Amino acid sequence: MDLGQVIGEVIGGNGVLLAFAIFIILCVFLGVRIVPQSEKHVVERFGRLRAVLGPGINFIVPFLDRVAHKISILERQLPNALQDAITADNVLVKVETSVFYRITEPEKTVYRIRDVDAAIATTVAGIVRSEIGKMELDQVQSNRSDLIAKVREQVAAMVDDWGIEVTRAEVLDVNLDEATRAAMLQQLNAERARRAQVTEAEGKKRAVELAADAELYAAEQEAKARRISAEAEAYATEVVARAIKDNGIEAAQYQVALKQVEALTSVGQGQGKQVVIVPAQALEAFGDAFRMLKGRA
Repeated sequence: MDLGQVIGEVIGGNGVLLAFAIFIILCVFLGVRIVPQSEKHVVERFGRLRAVLGPGINFIVPFLDRVAHKISILERQLPNALQDAITADNVLVKVETSVFYRITEPEKTVYRIRDVDAAIATTVAGIVRSEIGKMELDQVQSNRSDLIAKVREQVAAMVDDWGIEVTRAEVLDVNLDEATRAAMLQQLNAERARRAQVTEAEGKKRAVELAADAELYAAEQEAKARRISAEAEAYATEVVARAIKDNGIEAAQYQVALKQVEALTSVGQGQGKQVVIVPAQALEAFGDAFRMLKGRA
């Protein structure tokens, strides 16, 4: 065997080994799949669903299986959408909605629906129109939380067959046309004017009630003062009567003398009085009162 034949055999053997090594590397490359945490991979075999690969290292059969779809399972937001709706009282409104969702079962999403975003948007628009059609405008404005809950519940039920979970469905705004808005503004101004008149009338009524209460209180206090004064006078009269009964005529004369002395004192204290005329009987009254005081002592 010459040198050329030896070199040819060596090259041929190495070529087989090299081809085998390349085949092994290719099998490993095609058979091992590393799936990110935020994705799921749909594997097909001869065009049919074979498996759904979760995050981490996965193995498939090389040359038989292939990754047909790489689906992100992150939460997504549809673009805000505006749709017209008519309330139960025939008012045209424009409703702005926003929807958040994520894919939970990629095999359903891939094989049952073509355009996920458009399908969800259409579903939300239909549900919003249906629910608003059952409500009057005031209910739409005041019970927006109930409307959002109903929309979210129905959307979640309808997209379940597509392997989708609706995480949030919000009604962001409810806008009115210009004619309806102007009419509502007039109604609001009229309501404010009515409330102002009612408040003013209630204030006047309350003021009259307070004034009447004040007059009644003053009358009650005056009557109470008169009653106390009358009771005091009655008590004094009773004391005098008891003294007359116990001490006879001397007690009566003593009281008369005291009254005369008080009257003279009042005359002497008057403004502009420079001369005081004292009757002779007054001197006797002073003497009598003094003698009675000494006698009682």
